[in-house]
Amino acid sequence: MYKKLFLFLSILYCSLLTAQNSYRNLSTEKWTFNKQNEAQKNRAKVPGTIHTDLFENKLIPDPFLGTNEKQLQWIENENWEYETKFNLSKAEFKNQNIDFVFEGLDTYATIYLNGKLLLETDNMFRTWNTSVKDKLQIGENYLKIIFKSASLFGKEEAKKLPYTLPGDEKVFTRKAQYHYGWDWGPRFVTCGIYKPIKLHFWNVVKIENVRYEQISLTDELAKLNFIVTLNCEKAGNYNLKVNDKSKNFNLKKGENKIQFPHEITNPKRWWCNGLGEANLYLFQINLSKKNKIIDSEKLNIGLRTIELVQEKDDVGKSFYFKLNGKPVFMKGANYIPPDSFLPRVTDSTYNSIVKNAVDANMNMIRVWGGGVYADDAFYEACDKNGILVWQDFMFACAMYPSDEKFLSTVKNEVIDNVNRLQNHPSIALWCGNNESDEGWKNWGWQKQYNYTESDSTTIWNGYKKLFHEVIPETLDSLLSKEKNIYWPSSPSIGWGRKESLLQGDSHYWGVWWGMEPFEIYKKKVGRFMSEYGFQGMPNLETFSKFTNSENLNLNSETVKAHQKHNTGYQTIQTYMERDYKVPTKFEDYIYVSQLLQAEGMKTAIEAHRRAKPYCMGTLFWQLNDCWPVTSWSSVDYYGNWKAFQYQAKRSFENILISVNEEENQYKVYIVNDELNSKKGKLELQLLDFDGKILRNSTSEVQIEANTSKICFQIDKKEFEKFNLKQIVLNLRFNKAETNYFFEKPKELLLEKPNIQIKKIDETKIEISTNVLAKNVFLSSENESFFSDNYFDLLPNETRIIKMSKPVKNIKVISLFDTMK
Repeated sequence: MYKKLFLFLSILYCSLLTAQNSYRNLSTEKWTFNKQNEAQKNRAKVPGTIHTDLFENKLIPDPFLGTNEKQLQWIENENWEYETKFNLSKAEFKNQNIDFVFEGLDTYATIYLNGKLLLETDNMFRTWNTSVKDKLQIGENYLKIIFKSASLFGKEEAKKLPYTLPGDEKVFTRKAQYHYGWDWGPRFVTCGIYKPIKLHFWNVVKIENVRYEQISLTDELAKLNFIVTLNCEKAGNYNLKVNDKSKNFNLKKGENKIQFPHEITNPKRWWCNGLGEANLYLFQINLSKKNKIIDSEKLNIGLRTIELVQEKDDVGKSFYFKLNGKPVFMKGANYIPPDSFLPRVTDSTYNSIVKNAVDANMNMIRVWGGGVYADDAFYEACDKNGILVWQDFMFACAMYPSDEKFLSTVKNEVIDNVNRLQNHPSIALWCGNNESDEGWKNWGWQKQYNYTESDSTTIWNGYKKLFHEVIPETLDSLLSKEKNIYWPSSPSIGWGRKESLLQGDSHYWGVWWGMEPFEIYKKKVGRFMSEYGFQGMPNLETFSKFTNSENLNLNSETVKAHQKHNTGYQTIQTYMERDYKVPTKFEDYIYVSQLLQAEGMKTAIEAHRRAKPYCMGTLFWQLNDCWPVTSWSSVDYYGNWKAFQYQAKRSFENILISVNEEENQYKVYIVNDELNSKKGKLELQLLDFDGKILRNSTSEVQIEANTSKICFQIDKKEFEKFNLKQIVLNLRFNKAETNYFFEKPKELLLEKPNIQIKKIDETKIEISTNVLAKNVFLSSENESFFSDNYFDLLPNETRIIKMSKPVKNIKVISLFDTMK
């Protein structure tokens, strides 16, 4: 009886295998690694990297601890071997087709299957798919992958050119550029199997790709067209079903592209965060024959229109996005890879990053070109949460080769990633590179590398070939018109040139790199500010995770090693001296550095928003980190919000009150990003730091939809009788509120506040003070997240704060505590 049951189940299993497509993940097999030509085998984790595998085997120390980075540079100069054995059953072998799918190999891999060369790869951004049915055997199979040093390969390639390309050896490798080190990240030139390896079993036919076109969209009807690419082994009649509708198709042997129209009545549009719901429609695509499903795909589709509007005007040319026909001011940040070692990044990491953007009232993230194309989970989270994505291709701050082999691998890279990402409603723009155009025109490379006229012509023609021909022409072949918005380089014009603020997008680095004061942000406002920033140190808890208490000072080699800008700490110090009293305690210095960053970025963001509609976007540098470091991020490597992230949340509110000091007046702006007008009372109250009301006024105000408006003006003469060092202007409009101080923080005559904290329940507190408590910072031993932090608390004001988890003891400080 048992033999018959076993036979029946075996036959059923075989019939299921041969009736449908299936995958087998080889990541779960037992993998080993070793340095090439060394006998010692070590346990490997797949997906993984050579650095994390060495660390897991206790062959190297933690790369992020102390100054360990320096002593681990030898790893990049070696070749490394990975291998495994896996058994293939008779049932699996009966499938008509078996493919190897390598989702991500980093980067120069030579692959052997059962001792014979199978494949050579040269691009970590590609998916490599190859047929292996005739190379496999029933029973044990042996897979070996040799990774060649990307660093040495790049250096060898560089020698072949008669000139030096800006960007060093990394530009010759289609590998994450940040792995070679950046001014916020360490140098860990990794290799390894960083995404899964799978066996794909399929029979008769398989779905290669599914994409859709949005033919038209009205309130009454959405017309879609699905284009399904199929690889057919056996010609014949097949059925394709999209949700509840199906059609029969006669397929020929080989590649087939079939189209399937679909309509949705009374469609709900997809909106970005802050303007409406991010409505998604789930589509199930099933391919079947004789009522047996052979292959299937799922798509989440958002119905929306998006345009990049560039129209000439009196001063230059506009640069803004229209979503569903409405001009939208883009508020957000630049994103970098969340770890130096990519396999450590989980779906929950991506979800957390997107949640941080949503919680800070952002509606756009720019995926920066020196990293990697993010995993599907990132874009899915953006889709669900209404975060638009400015997607760079992976080129940054350099010039690149333009030989046919390089251009070919880039073309295939574009095909792989655009096919993967194009159906996401979050994708708003495809951008060729980050700062390569600006670098060529503004950074003095021609002089630095002593180019001849012939060299310069060759390099620039190669640039145009790559970013003005190969990439856009490939996009044209892949995308329908409504999905194909391409911008060759960000920024379009360098920040040192006047035109950069009159058209296109701008990266403004006069603050930080140019050492200009924060106030210059009020004057240097472009049409779309896609990069600008200032550094802030991470919390003390973050420092404590990579160094011991004895090294917690600015002279510590460890603290210096976790600051990748050559003059980073000196720059922070210079700006801090301008605006704050510089603390002597390291912990206080961290806190004030964060306030400095937050206040500087507030100045920039609010200047950009006040200038609406001249300026229609502000994306600061940067949202996140790839390791624990002092950087421009608003959220550190461990997900802790700096003061800047809390300030960004306030400055990105849909309704913003902003005060701007001009020569003889203080002007009160209200910015309304919503799609309907707002009416209410604008309340102004002038207080001293003890809470005494010195002046108040109320006026009825109406702000039209999607506008910035000056709603109130106060002559400076009206404040002459007050000491500006000890007064604050509190402004309220509906639920919006802000405080305006007339002097820099170091000039304020603060008093010691008596801050009271009252427990409401396990995760909620009430906080109040007798006198002004400036920049109240709450912390706890268990690193609970506070719903608001680094805020100004007015005298006799009560504020309710929520916590992510119960805490026993809450530590509280204010700016006064650092000014003793």
